[in-house]
Amino acid sequence: MKQTKKRRLWLAAVVFWLAVWQGAAMAIGQEVFLVSPLQAFGTLVQLLPQAEFWQRVAFSAGHILLGFVLGGVCSVLLAVAAERWLWVDAMLAPVMQLVKATPVASFIILALVWVSGKSLSILISFLMVLPVLYGAVRTGLESADPQLLEMARVFRLPLGRRVKAIWLPAVLPAFRQGCSVALGICWKSGVAAEVIGLPDGSIGDALYRAKITLSTGELFAWTFVIIVLSAAFEKLFLALLDKAVARVLGEEAV
Repeated sequence: MKQTKKRRLWLAAVVFWLAVWQGAAMAIGQEVFLVSPLQAFGTLVQLLPQAEFWQRVAFSAGHILLGFVLGGVCSVLLAVAAERWLWVDAMLAPVMQLVKATPVASFIILALVWVSGKSLSILISFLMVLPVLYGAVRTGLESADPQLLEMARVFRLPLGRRVKAIWLPAVLPAFRQGCSVALGICWKSGVAAEVIGLPDGSIGDALYRAKITLSTGELFAWTFVIIVLSAAFEKLFLALLDKAVARVLGEEAV
């Protein structure tokens, strides 16, 4: 009942803001400045059958998600090493703070000196994801029950059993939340890198072309595509993560 009410309220909020958007577009009366929701949707419908549209989606999704995966793997390894050795923690602390504090645009411009525009979104996505998931894993590791850890040490529990019985349940909630945040940041920063790097066949390149040709309808349509892709991949990844961990924990319980 509560979920049904929540969905209805969410749908009502969407309808309300679409109405506000429509009203604003009608009040301005200039498509160059603001198109209506119907015009943006019509443009999207025109883009969907085109092979170029799907090639751009595949290109950007592949590069951005590769950066996310690399960032996730590295963050876990670095967080475990920092938890294990104090000197690693000390060495990584200023680096993570630097990555968190530096504007995305600065990273993108600097990275263009090191990598080609085609690989830029991978590097930027990786850098934006790294401190988020590193902090999430560190938080999870620090929340592990010290009594359970002591018991595991006394009884000389194998490393695999420790991971499944102690570390995984402690890290998962924070890591899951970190992934939810990191995926959104990953898409925003990755597409921003494409807009500046302009790799051929990317969503960022399409956004830039829409801007310079004053195709506001395409600009809104591609923006909607980015939002949908970000939300869809987030739900899919979190569902797969929950399923995999539930299976591991279930096997451990047995």
